[in-house]
Amino acid sequence: MADLDLVDFERRMNGALEVLRGELSGLRTGRASAALLEPINVDAYGQTMPLTQVGTVSVPDARMVTVQVWDQALAASVEKSIVDSGLGLNPQREGNVIRVPIPQLTEQRRAELSKVADKYAEQSKISVRNIRRYGMETLKKLEKEGEISQDEQRAWEGDLQSLTDRKVKDVDALLNAKKQEIMQV
Repeated sequence: MADLDLVDFERRMNGALEVLRGELSGLRTGRASAALLEPINVDAYGQTMPLTQVGTVSVPDARMVTVQVWDQALAASVEKSIVDSGLGLNPQREGNVIRVPIPQLTEQRRAELSKVADKYAEQSKISVRNIRRYGMETLKKLEKEGEISQDEQRAWEGDLQSLTDRKVKDVDALLNAKKQEIMQV
C-alpha cells in the first residue's frame, strides 16, 4: 500500500509560514530593524547583489539603521538603492557609512503597511492551499490506480484538510500579531 507523507506536506506548509515571517519582519513598525534593509539589492561590480553582501547592517538605536559599506566606491550605489527601495527612507552618507533614520509612522502609512501585510498573508495562504491541492490530486491518482481504497483516500483527505486548516490559522495569527504591532503608536 502506498501512503502519503503528511510530514512532507507539513514541512512544505511550514516553509510557506517561514517565508511569511521573513516578509513580515521586513515591514517596519516605527522601530529600527536590520531586517528592514534585507530585501534591498544593490548594483555592484556589474551585477545585482543583496545589500548584506556589500556591507554590514547594524541598529545603533531604536530610530537608526546604519550600513557600513565595505568598498567606498559602492557607497553611492547603496544609498541610491535604499532611496529607490520604496520604503520611504532618506539615507545620509558619511564616507562609507550610510545612516538611515527611521521616521515616525503616520496613520496613513500604518494603514498602507497593514494592507501590505494582508497581501503577504494571502500569498502564504495560497501557497498552503496549493500544497493541499497537490496532495489531493496525488490521493485521487493513487485511488484511481488502485494503490489505495476510497476509504483510505477520504481519510487521508481529511487529515490533509485539517493540516491545511491549522496552517491557515497560523497564517492568520501571524498576520494579526503583525497588524497589532503596526498599529501600535
